Amino acid sequence: MRLLAAREHSRAELRRKLRARGADGDVLEPLLDRLEGQGYLSDERFAREYVEGRRRRGFGPVRIRAELRERGVSEGLFLGLLDEGDDRWEAALRDAHRRKFGPEGPKDLRELARRARFLEYRGFSPERVHRFLRLDD
Repeated sequence: MRLLAAREHSRAELRRKLRARGADGDVLEPLLDRLEGQGYLSDERFAREYVEGRRRRGFGPVRIRAELRERGVSEGLFLGLLDEGDDRWEAALRDAHRRKFGPEGPKDLRELARRARFLEYRGFSPERVHRFLRLDD
């Protein structure tokens, strides 16, 4: 309960942490089922909070998708949350760029390439990054 009180966890994440702490496998699955049934554990709620938190920190949908898969969340639960057409991704891209590089534009092609690599690493699609940096003109 202490783990769930600190923050949301996916079922797979909580299972992994409890096994690392020596939880018996025979007891673990029924316990996780009961926590889900009581509403204490929800992959859907975890995915929603995770996506919003990562977006606020300047990460894009490509990276967040990979991180959710690593945490054992079913793609069906988060697919709608990572809609590339959502304008909030554009705002997240702009904010990540501004926080890292400030308000000035790139001085040369080398700097422009560095910015593009950074934004792609943060999880924004190459197409979105190119549009943002106006590389496809």
